[in-house]
Amino acid sequence: MSILVTGGAGFIGSHTVVELQEAGYDVVVLDNLSNSNVKSLERVEAITGKKVPFYKADILDREALEEIFSKETVEAVIHFAGLKAVGESVQKPWEYYENNIAGTLTLVDVMRKHGVKNLIFSSSATVYGDPAFIPITEQCPKGQCTNPYGWTKSMLEQILSDIQKADQEWNVILLRYFNPIGAHKSGTMGENPNGIPNNLMPYVTQVAVGKLKELGIFGNDYDTHDGTGVRDFIHVVDLAKGHVKAVKKTEEKPGLKIYNLGTGVGYSVLDIVNNFEAATGVKVPYVFKPRRPGDIATCYSDATLAKEELGWVAEYGIREMCEDAWRWQKNNPNGYDE
Repeated sequence: MSILVTGGAGFIGSHTVVELQEAGYDVVVLDNLSNSNVKSLERVEAITGKKVPFYKADILDREALEEIFSKETVEAVIHFAGLKAVGESVQKPWEYYENNIAGTLTLVDVMRKHGVKNLIFSSSATVYGDPAFIPITEQCPKGQCTNPYGWTKSMLEQILSDIQKADQEWNVILLRYFNPIGAHKSGTMGENPNGIPNNLMPYVTQVAVGKLKELGIFGNDYDTHDGTGVRDFIHVVDLAKGHVKAVKKTEEKPGLKIYNLGTGVGYSVLDIVNNFEAATGVKVPYVFKPRRPGDIATCYSDATLAKEELGWVAEYGIREMCEDAWRWQKNNPNGYDE
């Protein structure tokens, strides 16, 4: 069984390619390298000892997609490719809707023309908006998203659900991620953001390695145990293994399934800083800044359904997430641009 991984050179994508290959699957990667680096796939090959067929292409490029589906024996698609910076999406809504929605529609159209109807979609906990209850189960109603990035995920969930409803040969699995951090144990693969990081952990590690002066913490007056925002942080390798379990699920009868992938534990921003310092012995200076519009106080998952139906449970704790993220950053201070 060959699996096409769109966005497979990115942070979550590359870690998922490792886990898929190690589980015995053949993998083909498509990535336009707009926010990733092809060197990540060289690191994958070094870890697994297997080649990764790679196509530099965009999901909006119908001809390129046709070529891949004609050349490769694709039986399932794991779809990561998309623009993903929350702040940027507010500044560039058209680009986010065009890329994420039109690109996915093009991909799905080419899939169905080639008779490929197994799709695992990279969704997000952002679809819950300000959640109706916590911990968040899959029964929690989708909320008002606070930015165009979140809306693209929410809209694509609806689109893919409607496609599956209309043609029940489709097998669609929507995976709602919480906050992936950490890195591969080898220290050779990790998060490699362009420019100033948008996410917490790469910002922490870049402060620790001396690339950035200090961490800005947005808000210290939330209704949480220490005033800083609480999130469900999940090790990227656990998240990657969740995709392997989802691929196995597509080998069963078709349908539409939705799963939260999180640890079920909430950690605040200060918890992350303190655990990082304890795990690494490196101090992380920080300053408090005003809250960001759209940020909520608390968000963490109940991932019981993934345990019951996929046999998946997050294995790594916060200390290991911090240790692995630091090992990657320390060994690769400039990411893949060594």
